[in-house]
Amino acid sequence: MTRMLFRDDPYLKEASATVTCHTDQGGIVTDACIFYPTGGGQPGDSGWLDWDGGSCAVATTVKVEGGKIVLVPDDPGRLPPVGATVNMRLDWDRRYGHMRIHTALHLLSVAIPFGVTGGSVGTDKGRLDFDMAEPLTDKDATAAAINAMIATDAPVTEDWITGEELDAQPDLVKTLTVQPPRGSGRIRLIRIGEASAPTDLQPCGGTHVARLGEIGRVRLGKSEKKGRMNRRVYLHLDS
Repeated sequence: MTRMLFRDDPYLKEASATVTCHTDQGGIVTDACIFYPTGGGQPGDSGWLDWDGGSCAVATTVKVEGGKIVLVPDDPGRLPPVGATVNMRLDWDRRYGHMRIHTALHLLSVAIPFGVTGGSVGTDKGRLDFDMAEPLTDKDATAAAINAMIATDAPVTEDWITGEELDAQPDLVKTLTVQPPRGSGRIRLIRIGEASAPTDLQPCGGTHVARLGEIGRVRLGKSEKKGRMNRRVYLHLDS
């Protein structure tokens, strides 16, 4: 299993690790990783690896069976040897955009209190799909509500519960089509605000900013009908 350094510290931009194996597809597996793997609508991280005698760019990152994280190089013919120590360098600007958008989408799910059927995270925009029949009537008011939450600069923290505890609180799960993974015995929660009265609390495995003020102002883009009971709403960073 790869140690998830991005989970310990999502602001970690550089770290060293040891190459444990190569995949049949030309991927690189290390014993520890600062790169977030594709999941939950958030793209896999990119960046660079440097080692004694070489370097390569990491195009994306994915997770495979056994808890291993695979770094996908842009040139599969140039890999660090197994056993080599590599210096991992994260494409921080891209990751930080994902962190800001992902956290803002949590707030969008608060401002629009319907079940979530899908979502996607980008560097400066993202979207959520909601199980709602009627269109969003006042985008400006919804955006104002989100910006008011951001202006509180509330903390964003994590907590962990068991599957049994989650079963006792089914309303924590906002996603209708995807359930939180339960294989490890613990489920990660992302809390926005104070524990006594959180603005939002839901299972999530992605990376987020530490405080809401880091998001900056946002605006809502277009809203599309995606089926009889499905509406897609786009959110953009204003700066």
